[in-house]
Amino acid sequence: MAQPLAGVCVLDFSTLLPGPLATLMLAEAGAEIIKIERPGVGDEFRTFEPKFGQSAVNFALVNRGKRSIAIDLKAPDALARLKPLIERADVVVEQFRPGVMDRLGLGYEAMSAINPRIVYCAITGYGQTGPKAQVAAHDLNYIAEAGLLGLSTGADGMPIVPPALIADIAGGAYPAMINILLALRERDASGLGRKLDVAMADNVFTFMYWALGNGQATGKWPEPGGELVTGGSPRYQIYRTCDDRFLAAAPMEQKFWDKFCEVIELDLQWRDDARDPGGTLQAVARCIAGASSQTWRQRFEGKDVCCAIVATVQEALADPHFKARGLFDRRLRNEDGREISALPVPVDNAFRGSDVVLGYPALGADNALIADR
Repeated sequence: MAQPLAGVCVLDFSTLLPGPLATLMLAEAGAEIIKIERPGVGDEFRTFEPKFGQSAVNFALVNRGKRSIAIDLKAPDALARLKPLIERADVVVEQFRPGVMDRLGLGYEAMSAINPRIVYCAITGYGQTGPKAQVAAHDLNYIAEAGLLGLSTGADGMPIVPPALIADIAGGAYPAMINILLALRERDASGLGRKLDVAMADNVFTFMYWALGNGQATGKWPEPGGELVTGGSPRYQIYRTCDDRFLAAAPMEQKFWDKFCEVIELDLQWRDDARDPGGTLQAVARCIAGASSQTWRQRFEGKDVCCAIVATVQEALADPHFKARGLFDRRLRNEDGREISALPVPVDNAFRGSDVVLGYPALGADNALIADR
């Protein structure tokens, strides 16, 4: 069967992570992705370290299976050279500040005049409108201003830098893909495209559904480190083992909590954690600190306790479960023939092509697709 996005052409003007990751997911479902890059430099991700072949591994991972055109968008003939692609494109993805593409003559109005069916997705930090629309920022700033960063703090009360680019990926790339697919579905009925305004800071609020609900419904706003999912409960906590590994314990429901207390042999006086959550937390910590990570792994095996030893990235890659699911079977190959695991993305295998090994584009490798000067 044909892939669901086979025949869909996407012009990708974006760089770094949010837009390129969104178009990678579209590519995995069969879309043709044509990156529009600056001559000589290209996507900034190409310059990052470490390298994987001639480009950075960051670039290679999120641009698997795409094509590349190098063109100066400020040149007077840029629109004319790109016009044949705009005429056949289904989707445009861009990540400039609001107004930049309009000044280049490549905004939604200009493109839709050429191709009314085009779905134009603009990904920005704060959206196309509003007082912060032109403010420069990055992932950490978006989650800070949305209130998410302040919910996770260390022992000294300082917010902790998260290990994931939450706003870029979950606030930018994923919503972009979702809304592009919705717009294509809408176009099936109307015959017309539309402009999409994906604001990364806006989309961070979804992750705080509980905080927004609790605060507005009860007037009790969450305290950093004081709520169920922010470290305020012994039932959703990270504990240190005697070999300096860590146990991620999440036995929130009563049936899981009862079994957890039984396995760790917690004193009966501490099992009612509603009576003294802080005391119970300390008592559990003493229990977990009394044995090694391997011991706890063995004791919890086969028990419904919602517990896991915190793995390193290297350990996760070797996890038999992820291997059995074929999560890292797809491969990324560089110019030298070296291969690494392709980046797993949330596209069902049923929608993917048969090619397991793919490369990534050299800058300007597909310039034959646009008209000569």
